[in-house]
Amino acid sequence: MYSKKVIEEFSNPANVGVIEDADGVGEIGSTIDGDIINISIKVKDNILEDVKFKTFGCVVAISTSSAVAKLAKGKTVDEAMALTNEDVINYLDGLPEGKDRCSGFALDALKMAIENYTHKSK
Repeated sequence: MYSKKVIEEFSNPANVGVIEDADGVGEIGSTIDGDIINISIKVKDNILEDVKFKTFGCVVAISTSSAVAKLAKGKTVDEAMALTNEDVINYLDGLPEGKDRCSGFALDALKMAIENYTHKSK
């Protein structure tokens, strides 16, 4: 049902935690699934120097949060904002039918964190 990559990211997620002095924070919750995803970012010279997440949720919520953190870390703010749900799904070697809707939550939380950062830095 799940790809090896999804199971790997779920079983051994990277970048778990909270950045205490974060430059931006985004949090999203799903009333349908009960998932809660919090992503914090540290930005230096317009580059996402660090990306951490804390997720309460299902296999897809945790694996996509880990994937989003990995995909965004080291990118410019604009490159991270340009990430798509398709990028996340491709990174995870696909998701079971019907689970692709859930995969966008982590990306939404990342984009909220970036918007929080850009708003604060104006």
